[in-house]
Amino acid sequence: MSTAVMTSVNLHAMGAAAQAAGRRLAVLNTEQKNAALQQIAAELEAQSATVIAANVQDIQEGRAKGLSDALLDRLLLTDARMAALAADTRKVAELPDPVGAEMEGKMLPNGLRISKRRIPIGVLGVIYEARPNVTIDIATLALKTGNAAILRGGSETLRSNIALVQVIHAALDKAGLPAAAVQYIDDPDRGLVSELLKLDEYVDMIIPRGGAGLHRLCKEQATMPVITGGIGICHLYVDVSADQARALDVIENAKVQRPSVCNALDTVLVNRAVAPEFVPRLARRMAENRVEMRATPDVLALLGETDYGTPISVAGPEDFDTEWMSLILGVKLVDTLDEAVDHIQAHSLNHSDGILTNDLANAMRFVNAVNSSAVFVNASTRFNDGGQFGLGAEVAVSTQKLHARGPMGLEELTTYKWVAIGNFHIRQ
Repeated sequence: MSTAVMTSVNLHAMGAAAQAAGRRLAVLNTEQKNAALQQIAAELEAQSATVIAANVQDIQEGRAKGLSDALLDRLLLTDARMAALAADTRKVAELPDPVGAEMEGKMLPNGLRISKRRIPIGVLGVIYEARPNVTIDIATLALKTGNAAILRGGSETLRSNIALVQVIHAALDKAGLPAAAVQYIDDPDRGLVSELLKLDEYVDMIIPRGGAGLHRLCKEQATMPVITGGIGICHLYVDVSADQARALDVIENAKVQRPSVCNALDTVLVNRAVAPEFVPRLARRMAENRVEMRATPDVLALLGETDYGTPISVAGPEDFDTEWMSLILGVKLVDTLDEAVDHIQAHSLNHSDGILTNDLANAMRFVNAVNSSAVFVNASTRFNDGGQFGLGAEVAVSTQKLHARGPMGLEELTTYKWVAIGNFHIRQ
């Protein structure tokens, strides 16, 4: 007897509807797309209480299931976060529309004029966990670029995401656009993810946002291109010449401002020459913020028997390969910049890594040697974000090397086609 889970979701029908909607979106002008985005922002404000009520249920259920505080923070929607979603949506409406932009136009000797023109990718399949704001980020960027989207969020935010998609559909209806432009798989059956990954007849690209297991599943099973990213083991290296007081400010921001996200700091590498002075200062600053430290034995030796008020323990064998997503920080001493780079290359996931230094030559050596999606000099890793980089919202932070790297904004959701304009040219 079959044990397959019965579901009312028909992904083939959703795919066909998304493809049809995508063709309609592709020919909209910028004003029409912006009007739809403005309508989404207005609906987010008008229906904020309804969305938050749904989110409260998700939070209550998550707390009952024992979800961590860090994960619950990722799930949470508040009045302020809803207002920020509306504001971000309006920012996307204000951004330049990449669709139709011409690239590399030139006239050939035979008089044929050729160019590359940006066009939508088509239908995006986006699979994500936790943060319900991703639903709005994806929808707004997809609509601005003329792409349709099929969304699959995590079961822990099912009610919140359904409420947000209802907001989007209400806005699309008022804007005269098809609801199928943004669809949501509202059944938590995990088998639907595998089915979506085989839907290459309709879906042009898969974007996973979640843990390593989700990314591996998508890369192994998808029959269409996959953009991977959104997982980070992020580093900051404190160079010999670093301004220590200001370096502490950057480290505090990178670790503490929002520890549950992928661009939050995980490991600090400290040059041994400045460690006797810097490490105790770092321990005090982290203790002020209730940050637990996992450190190499030579770091602990510098701290001695002083009680800093928060746990400081020897780093285990897996600690420097852990994305903490909580108030825990790895600390290690290195002898040289090259040793810091070697550690990053061995342990980083190519998300966000940086150097704190007043030596321009060292800064440039670091930038050239570290091949992460974003490399920072004297700046917090928390800046690796579409909004912070001036892209508006983002679909994901890509850590792969093809097509898109770093925050995926509007241009990264387009491809191009060649356009050749002649005067009844024929090939000789």
